[in-house]
Amino acid sequence: MERLSGLDASFLYLETPNNHMHVGTLMLARLPDGHAGDYFAAVRAVVDERLHLVKAYRRRLLPVPLDIDHPIWIEDPDFDLDFHIHHIAVPPPGGLAALLDLVGHLHARPLNRARPLWEFYVIEGLASGEVALYAKVHHCAIDGVAGAELMVSLLDLTPAPRVVPPPEQAWRGERAPHDAELMVRAALHGVVQPLAMLRRLPKVLGYALNVGRRALEPGATLPPAPFQAPRTRFNRPITPHRRLAVATVPLARIKAVKAALGVTVNDVVLALCAAMLRRYLDDRDALPDKPLIAFCPISVRTDDQKGQQNNRVSGMLVSLATDIATPLDRLRAIAASTADAKALHKALPADLLRDWSLFAAPLVAAQAARLYARYKIADYHRPPFNVIVSNVPGPGFPLYLAGAEVRHIYPVSIPTDGLAMNITVLSYRDGVEFGITADRDVVPDVDDLLALVGPALDELEASVGGHSRAAVATADTAGPPRSRGRRGASHGRP
Repeated sequence: MERLSGLDASFLYLETPNNHMHVGTLMLARLPDGHAGDYFAAVRAVVDERLHLVKAYRRRLLPVPLDIDHPIWIEDPDFDLDFHIHHIAVPPPGGLAALLDLVGHLHARPLNRARPLWEFYVIEGLASGEVALYAKVHHCAIDGVAGAELMVSLLDLTPAPRVVPPPEQAWRGERAPHDAELMVRAALHGVVQPLAMLRRLPKVLGYALNVGRRALEPGATLPPAPFQAPRTRFNRPITPHRRLAVATVPLARIKAVKAALGVTVNDVVLALCAAMLRRYLDDRDALPDKPLIAFCPISVRTDDQKGQQNNRVSGMLVSLATDIATPLDRLRAIAASTADAKALHKALPADLLRDWSLFAAPLVAAQAARLYARYKIADYHRPPFNVIVSNVPGPGFPLYLAGAEVRHIYPVSIPTDGLAMNITVLSYRDGVEFGITADRDVVPDVDDLLALVGPALDELEASVGGHSRAAVATADTAGPPRSRGRRGASHGRP
């Protein structure tokens, strides 16, 4: 048994019938030429063989009576792999738009809390001949970096699956403790919790003092504050339904812009997102005068915490400078904003969010989230920020699953009430994979938004003076970004 941390449990408390707090990936894989076997059976065998490498796959939640303490993980005594791995197909003719619609419907379904919180789908029937693999897992079990590590544990470096040694001890499910046992554990934790809160209170107060001191320093600049973002069409209550758009941008082109301007890859990615959002809103006469604000999650996982399947995450607020018309000035403003945010982030404890979570009672947090959604309170206050933009590092080399080459790994993430759109970016091989997950009703044309990433990169390169494009003229990856939207918006096939 293992009790969830406050941060891990917070993703449970934030879940409502409209807010589904699971993250996912959509992989497109190419089978070997002449493949004639049962690919689903091969994938199932790989997952079954490696379950012991993925702690989250065989643990289920056990709530504490009356929600007086965070839930606990137990090894599921009734674990059955057939409830988690599924074989389905895209309806004919098997186009990409149909695949994204299908995955949007799957992503809109909440996970069953009576079982381990994950599902895996092998999706065939694509006209391209590829196989799609969609996986989702609850955010209470992993963050973005842990999710990438989780998927890598199932994938291989060569078409031939590696031999994975069995666990030293055979896996056994745990007996679920009785309610009385859970209450005793909660009572003991209730004694320890106030002491932990008192120990962490100086750190939390110290962060506030650091922010105050920095604000008083001559010439000092601070990143945007929460709840100061302008209201946009994205900042509304959401429904349970989801829509997806995906695209691939050559990493070499982004790195060329980075090198030409002395900024970071993340700055360029944020600038592309800013250009897309600015153009999308301006075309609809909905661009605010004030700059949009992005929340950027930051991993605080140390080297000795790698491989732990939990949440080790913080974040920073960054101006997207959407009030600036010229791409180069906008990128420079974004780079300055990220520098300010990083400087402030260094002044706060790495586990600040975990520390703050100690001050939230489970029952109160869960009820507050439900009331917030039920009464659509997001309509009555300024948004804390406008959009989440996550940038997750991934492997720069090809991976394989059950002999199939994984060509693309697109992130599928979490919109929430008041934040109807999430942009997540994952680097893989020689590309940067964009995935936008949006509320189906609030952002029905999310593919139109992501189709703007190509013109945004072209415009940015032109602003740099053309030397970034020349720098990659001989690169194999040179070429326009490949966008995959619901209605097939495309700059070319990956």
